[in-house]
Amino acid sequence: MHKLTENILDKISIDYLRNQVLKNAYGNDDTVIAKLDPRVLIIWYLFFGLVPWFVNNVVFLLCMFLFVTVTTKKAKIAPLVLFLFCLGVFSQTGYLFVAALIFGGNTETIVPLLIMTLKVAVVSLASITVFSGLDPDRLANGLIWFGCPEQFSFSISFAYRILPVLMEEFQNILLSYRLRGNPPEHESFFGKIRYLFYQIRMIIQSFYPLMLNTAKRSRTTVEALELKGYRYSVQDPAVKRMKLAMLKVTQQDIVFICLSVVWVALSAVLSFGAANFL
Repeated sequence: MHKLTENILDKISIDYLRNQVLKNAYGNDDTVIAKLDPRVLIIWYLFFGLVPWFVNNVVFLLCMFLFVTVTTKKAKIAPLVLFLFCLGVFSQTGYLFVAALIFGGNTETIVPLLIMTLKVAVVSLASITVFSGLDPDRLANGLIWFGCPEQFSFSISFAYRILPVLMEEFQNILLSYRLRGNPPEHESFFGKIRYLFYQIRMIIQSFYPLMLNTAKRSRTTVEALELKGYRYSVQDPAVKRMKLAMLKVTQQDIVFICLSVVWVALSAVLSFGAANFL
């Protein structure tokens, strides 16, 4: 038990978190999902992000969940993001089930909770597939093609690009806290628990100076863009045509659309058959 706890706590480090975040933002350029046209993926996401909320059939939702699980697997999402997804979705369901039992519920509560969990899981995995599996610039160009303001699409790509700077600044602030602090001993089991809480406290204390430093860096970036004529370039139709020239629907996109349509149709048939059987 002590060795297992030691291995878990050793993996929870700022370097590990930084590598996971950067891998999720920049390490998926060679995947099947990343090579698809962003316009196709945005339309695909609109379907899988809206339709589950209007469906209460368990079989249909389960089929959609299996499909988006495969797409998330193909997008090669970082394990940290998947861990947070599982922790957020299934822990919330478990909490609601226990609360329902305490306040007079029974095992019949499982079906409504399962439906709600599948809805949230399908929408969340579809979001992870699109927004974590696509290159930030391609995602921004896809939004521009649909008529989103240039400032909005640029803010998305800029947020991804500032991630390395943000993580580096966060690590520097943590190191400054460690130089000025006195961490507890972490040789024993309880010492490691106290050291873990000590690290969590330092992370919380680091957020305020991190936000201030990030705001200053963002202001410097905006001023540099203004000096280079960014405001006028985003309003130039020729610049917009150059940015959108790389968007092209390929055979791979058509195959992906066909697979999605066929899977949804089969899911609807299975759910209809299961409803008639019951």
